[in-house]
Amino acid sequence: MKYSIIALALVCGAAQAQSPKEMTFFVTSAGSGKGADLGGVKGADAHCQALAKAAGATAKTWRAYLSESPSTNARDRIGKGPWKNVKGDVVAKDVEDLHKNPNINKQTALNEKGQGINGRGDNPNMHDILTGSQPDGRAFPADKGDMTCGNWTKSGDGAAVVGHHDRQGLNDSDAAKSWNSSHPSKGCSQDALKGTGGNGYFYCFAAN
Repeated sequence: MKYSIIALALVCGAAQAQSPKEMTFFVTSAGSGKGADLGGVKGADAHCQALAKAAGATAKTWRAYLSESPSTNARDRIGKGPWKNVKGDVVAKDVEDLHKNPNINKQTALNEKGQGINGRGDNPNMHDILTGSQPDGRAFPADKGDMTCGNWTKSGDGAAVVGHHDRQGLNDSDAAKSWNSSHPSKGCSQDALKGTGGNGYFYCFAAN
């Protein structure tokens, strides 16, 4: 009986530690199904909100970490932090920490259900996370070309900058290890996103 009570307490403690109500960061468990056409940032925000609600995190305003050219910066959309995943791991203390020393990797960049996302070495690889952002979380200037698949409205030709949630790539460069600004996709369709190692996922942050 003593051991059963201890085991029950440990289970309850683990469940409490993984409460989605305390979650303030996740990677989407599903994309729009239309590649990088998310219905703009508002559509992406609504997707974050719906996934969070289904997971039980209802008392927050959720925003997608996405930039739109030329002046909508992902870093300005997501509140002040701190942010933590469903297991309670803090991924960043504030916006500056997020862009200089984030605790984002394959172990911490979980979806809203607490599940890991396939990374480099897994089959299929899904480590490309849509952001359309420069490393500092700001939008690309218009003269750099389309880096957001038409501000998240295109599912055909075009490109969107992605980050690697697992901080791994083909080499040891800063870009390959960047969680938010690794490389452009080879297109905006679902198949094109899969072709460069993604699945149309993006980051969601609680802004309040």
